Amino acid sequence: MKTKQAFNPYMASWEYVPDGEPHIVGDRVYVYGSHDTFNGINFCLGDYVCWSAPVDDLGNWRYEGEIFKREQDPAAPRIRVTNGLAAPDMVVGPDGKYYLYYFMGGTKMISIAVCDEPAGKYEFYGYVSYQDGTPVGKKNEPFQFDPGMLMDNDGRLYMYTGFAFGGNPILLDGSQPTKDGPMAFEIDTTDMKTVLSGPTNIGVLTGEKAKGTPYEEQPFGEASSMRRFGDKYYFIYSSLNSHNLAYAVGDNPFGPFSYGGVLVSCGDIGLNGATDPNHAKNDTGNTHGSLIEIEGKYYIFYHRHSNRKQSSRQGCAEEIRFEDGRFYQAEMTSCGLNGGPLEGKGEYGTFCACNLYGPAGTRFLSMIKRPVFGLPYLTQDGGDRVGGPDQYIANMCNGAVAGFKYFDLADTTKIRINIKGRAEGVVEVATKEGGEPVAKIKIGAVREKHGFSARFNKPLGEKDALFFTFKGKGSFNFYTFELK
Repeated sequence: MKTKQAFNPYMASWEYVPDGEPHIVGDRVYVYGSHDTFNGINFCLGDYVCWSAPVDDLGNWRYEGEIFKREQDPAAPRIRVTNGLAAPDMVVGPDGKYYLYYFMGGTKMISIAVCDEPAGKYEFYGYVSYQDGTPVGKKNEPFQFDPGMLMDNDGRLYMYTGFAFGGNPILLDGSQPTKDGPMAFEIDTTDMKTVLSGPTNIGVLTGEKAKGTPYEEQPFGEASSMRRFGDKYYFIYSSLNSHNLAYAVGDNPFGPFSYGGVLVSCGDIGLNGATDPNHAKNDTGNTHGSLIEIEGKYYIFYHRHSNRKQSSRQGCAEEIRFEDGRFYQAEMTSCGLNGGPLEGKGEYGTFCACNLYGPAGTRFLSMIKRPVFGLPYLTQDGGDRVGGPDQYIANMCNGAVAGFKYFDLADTTKIRINIKGRAEGVVEVATKEGGEPVAKIKIGAVREKHGFSARFNKPLGEKDALFFTFKGKGSFNFYTFELK
């Protein structure tokens, strides 16, 4: 039974869990991902944590705590900064135990941890290895990265890996990127770690081999994930464009797979006039996630970026259209798992903005936080933590736009924004991007958080967006808005 509204990001706004792999265990959905830190200097610097929610109450997420520490892996390199715990995936073994497969920078191997419960304290178990005992990654195969796991309906277990970004700093250990797309392995379920067959190329193309094929616009990059719906297998991946997740479809776990389309872009590129990272609806970076069916609806899990850099990523999810075996690109929203628009009454944190850009446009973010005039951004006060005040939008300058989708505003008549900063001007509120204002809120400079209000100038609809555009001098921090 639904007890809370669902927002994006679906976890708490102080949490940074990208690369989400959702799995249903019993009556709850658990998400396994890597763990960034706020303002982190690199990806995946935190230990693994887990969050879960009831399948019928997807706004009610619970922090399950830390489930596995990097130091538990005996191969963990001494230096953490460049060798974090990357994107994991989980499967339930035939023994009823929960197996977490993961890659750690600096090891070249795929590691395994095991637990008696989905979100308990996992213990190190071993490495995925060939039958001669050599770990996968230690022979002459291409770089192993971010394993995606599939326990098929017949009880056979498969693993998918791959990384095609040549020249990437992650390859400084001498590893070679894959030139043939992702690899598949069948794993022995008697021990959950011995390779029965593979690596096998599954026909998802990358690089030069993608040219002139349906994969040319979205060649394989990384972020392997496999799901089965009905009799079809859906391979989810991040393309070499990096900001989006795409998919391929096949009739068996080893393929061959045919290109299907784009699932989601963390800048809505491909939708609503967004054409590239410089003309997107948000600053972009990499993304990683997967598909899941929950209570008869389909969702795509992915991540967004915050604090002007790539390495403070947050989990998001959207309901996605699935018809006749085909998925259609999902739009980024503020209400992703909510099952419909958000209520038109109450106070909302601006951390749930789904579109955010300024007069300087947008960009593909780097690892370094670079101040750029004309770019609003999501941030928080204080360092990395568990708990504390919500994120907010900083640097709402002249021409900055913050968009939130969607709300039932049929009975809403008044809006109040809560801000702080040296700014003078008007915040225009529209129900469509670039639309005519339905409210104009005059603001002035304030040293402490202060509210400014206005009435809507006409009746609004049952599914409307809210786009806030500042026109004036200076800039302000935008904390919350209230609908009345």
